[in-house]
Amino acid sequence: MEYKVVLLEEKVIVGLSAMTGNNDPDMGTIIGGLWNDFYQGGVNSIIKNKSNKYAIGLYSDYTSDQYCVTVGNEVSRAENPDLTIKIIPAGKYARFSVRGHMEKAVAKAWGEIWQMDLDRSFTGDFEEYRNDDINDCDIDIFIAIK
Repeated sequence: MEYKVVLLEEKVIVGLSAMTGNNDPDMGTIIGGLWNDFYQGGVNSIIKNKSNKYAIGLYSDYTSDQYCVTVGNEVSRAENPDLTIKIIPAGKYARFSVRGHMEKAVAKAWGEIWQMDLDRSFTGDFEEYRNDDINDCDIDIFIAIK
């Protein structure tokens, strides 16, 4: 799977979060629930100061067997105190661009990324959904690298 190394500025994300892990039998339900609450639950519509319309799926706060998943938007200023606020640190990232069914394309890409020998920093990895067409979505996946 090909990628491009890019340098990113710090990003502030506002949204909903939950802890899970790759070995958690409820991982899919937890992550799916965040996305459901984000769109069908109306969270997307109340986030203030959005930098763009792209939805973000952020993975951060890695431990040996868990990580925090945050579903939200990048904002220019965080003004939703009732929602989670996360920082994606500035730094070097491997950017993977995928296109296809929103869930299937991302799941397939992550399966391949986890098998790669990337020099990961685990400071924050994220998916940026560049449109909201569930069957034909453009998605960039950013993996923090050293």
